[in-house]
Amino acid sequence: MAAMNAPTWTRITTEPDALGESPFWHPSEQRLYWVDIPGRRICRVAVDGLQASGPVEHWPLDQEPGCIAPVHGGGLVMALRNGIYRAREWGGPLQLLAAAPYDATKQRFNDGKCDAQGRFWAGSLYEPKDQALGALYMLDGQGLYCMAGGAQDGVVTANGLAWSPDGRTAYWADTGAHQIRAFDFDATTGALSNARVFHQTTPKPEGWTWGSEVSYGGRPDGAAVDAEGCYWSAQYEGGRLLRLSPKGEVLAEVPFPAMCPTMPCFGGLDLKTLFVTTARHGRSEAELAQHPGAGCVWAMRVEVAGLPVNASNA
Repeated sequence: MAAMNAPTWTRITTEPDALGESPFWHPSEQRLYWVDIPGRRICRVAVDGLQASGPVEHWPLDQEPGCIAPVHGGGLVMALRNGIYRAREWGGPLQLLAAAPYDATKQRFNDGKCDAQGRFWAGSLYEPKDQALGALYMLDGQGLYCMAGGAQDGVVTANGLAWSPDGRTAYWADTGAHQIRAFDFDATTGALSNARVFHQTTPKPEGWTWGSEVSYGGRPDGAAVDAEGCYWSAQYEGGRLLRLSPKGEVLAEVPFPAMCPTMPCFGGLDLKTLFVTTARHGRSEAELAQHPGAGCVWAMRVEVAGLPVNASNA
């Protein structure tokens, strides 16, 4: 494993989110989009290089947004607590595409994105966190389908959804289990098969808190894949990102300026800018005093370009 010494991170935003998630780079707009889940808002900002080139815009919602994706022809598709919606323009009215297939008093949609075929995927989070009932859903032109997880082989917190450059492998993480899984992916049907452990991180030590002398590297949150097929995983509470090979080996450990990175994405004209959202919700005063940029969006330049965002056919 190679550790990156003192990578140069730049803070893109100044106003922190409670829990930033689901970033994507919109190439035609040269904007970065993301959500603030407990803040119940979608955010976007124009970026030039490593600097915001305009103010951050906020779109308030009446429910928590778990994830978002662009739509071919304009607008957004978004997974809110009680369903998946389509908006044809920024701040515009929402059209319900599919109601949530779970008890919305105990679950909500979390991490998700589109595949290369334009289907929208969103995982769910089981909020009591005492059972692995979270699942992964796919929305296509025919309806909403459960593709993995649920009562049979569920997760507590669905995260880390991504695909390999050739579209033959899908990745999906369970943050609570400290585990990233890989699946064979059928691009025609969206079917997932041959589930296996792609990467397992060390479990969180019992009673661990920030500042503890006990070593803890965090647990897998959101992710993105680069053009070499390497999987970049944000390690929540670990203050780092991992770059994993297509075989799940740690190629690089990237120190991060906040303890809770939540999800990376690639952007910029050459897709060599790595943007990362972060969290400050529920973190201790001591941790926030040490990491005042928690909740902001950060960026750094990388050597290998990422994959462009996939848009929805909704």
